[in-house]
Amino acid sequence: MLQKIKQLINTSEIKTLLNRFQDIRFTGQVIFVLVIILISWSGVKAIQLNYDLQQQILKLNEQIKIQKLINQNIAYQNQYYSSKQYLELSARQNFGLGNAGETEVIIPKNVALSYTVAMPGASSSNTKSTNLPSWDKNLQNWFDFFLHKPLKT
Repeated sequence: MLQKIKQLINTSEIKTLLNRFQDIRFTGQVIFVLVIILISWSGVKAIQLNYDLQQQILKLNEQIKIQKLINQNIAYQNQYYSSKQYLELSARQNFGLGNAGETEVIIPKNVALSYTVAMPGASSSNTKSTNLPSWDKNLQNWFDFFLHKPLKT
């Protein structure tokens, strides 16, 4: 192995290259080129890092804007929930309360339904469709939709 290295060193191309490195001007130029390459590489890495950081900043700014909108929406909801309109509506729905002078009348379902009138176009086919499975009702509704038939209620 040592013999092969000596043979490589003894070749004319290697000898001329080694002689060139003994010249201080050539060695200085090689070192200068290496320094320029290293500085360029460092600059490229810095530019890439700045680009990545800028992308992160933009993403975080968008998240901040979205969170501000969410917070603003929550603030509006809080204002609505503390308003008199919401309190009155909630009292009516949840507790059956009303304004002064209002009277609540509760009618049994069978009494209320005894005074109803059948809708025009309602037939016994409607009762057949209510006994169908949900997937079959859905299929029938799609057929009715595409054939421009009125909806059955």
